[in-house]
Amino acid sequence: MTELRQLEYFVAVAEELHFGRAAKRLGLTQPPLSQQIRQLEGELGVRLFDRTNRKVRLTDAGMAYLQEVRQVLARLQAATETARRAASGAVGKLVVGFVGSATYDWLPPVIRRYQELCPSVELILREMPTPAQMEALLTGAIDVGVLRTPAAHPDLHVCSIRRDECVVVLPVGSALAAKSGVHMEDLQGEPLVLVARSIWPGLYDSVVTLCRAAGFGPTIRLEVTEVQTAVGLVAAGMGVSILPKATQNVHAREVRYVPIEGPAPVVELGIAWRRDDDSSVVQRFLQIAQD
Repeated sequence: MTELRQLEYFVAVAEELHFGRAAKRLGLTQPPLSQQIRQLEGELGVRLFDRTNRKVRLTDAGMAYLQEVRQVLARLQAATETARRAASGAVGKLVVGFVGSATYDWLPPVIRRYQELCPSVELILREMPTPAQMEALLTGAIDVGVLRTPAAHPDLHVCSIRRDECVVVLPVGSALAAKSGVHMEDLQGEPLVLVARSIWPGLYDSVVTLCRAAGFGPTIRLEVTEVQTAVGLVAAGMGVSILPKATQNVHAREVRYVPIEGPAPVVELGIAWRRDDDSSVVQRFLQIAQD
């Protein structure tokens, strides 16, 4: 059976047309090289070289064989490189779920960096709320989730990647909008526009808890599914909202983002993946995301 090294030896002799130079190029002595070429010719049943005392030249069979062998070696090299890149997570397919608010600051540079480092990975992004991401992770519909914590399941790893204090989002015409800071008690009687508890339970519960700690029950006028919707409704004068500071990157001339004086809700962005998923593509994304 023809061995890979015999093919490499053959190409060296075919390119040098001199056994001595080919042997030197390969780091061999000439006798073992000549023996391997004779063995290869014996296995093929054809002469690959015409040899005289003065020169070596390829036979017609040798020229045809050289063309094919070069292609085989090139394909083998490409296959080797592909395997190595796959092992390092540089090729494959990755489906990432994400909450929309992650795109305000943290997610875009991570995705940009990942695509720069792993251009051969087919990256699919799916926006979905945290509960839907948890389900999608468990069913294998997505590989990684960028979600809001707390979120927990025994079959998932969930790692916090950043914390963000919340601010009050006010319409520009509000008396509170002129203040440099707002206390929670200042919001008593103000209609609230909140992201629904079914979408973001951590934030919703924190707002309710802090309102009660300030001595009043919150007046929840509207519950929405998207942060952008909450900002838009505040701009329309439908109420005020409490959202992560990163939301300030959602530019709206009709609203003001005012810090909360005293205790403020703190939200966490997390990254989740299946405990039994040791895919190199997933691990590479996690490495880049957590750098």
